[in-house]
Amino acid sequence: MSTDTLYYFAVWAPDYADGLSRRLEQRPHHLAGMQAHVASGTLVTGGAFVDEASLPASVTAKKMEGSMMIFKARTLEEVKKIIEVDPYWTGNVWDKEKLEIRPWIAAKPL
Repeated sequence: MSTDTLYYFAVWAPDYADGLSRRLEQRPHHLAGMQAHVASGTLVTGGAFVDEASLPASVTAKKMEGSMMIFKARTLEEVKKIIEVDPYWTGNVWDKEKLEIRPWIAAKPL
């Protein structure tokens, strides 16, 4: 891969089954840290996976179960470095054995 070209990488980061309380504790730190990546254009989009019962707007306590993010970077290793310093990683929210970072090609331009 050329080091001048930016590629998309999808991150699927399921939480540990008992991770919700740690997620809620680390959430402000995670969001603050990701703002720099949003500002630089490295983080294209991201959000939390929730259970289906959390979908209605009337449900105020969403049950978050993991994260999905799309990054724009030169290499997968670049994205891995971002993930491994994130509070959800260091705070044992994301399941380190199940987290996946995969090259991704958008069917529709982002």
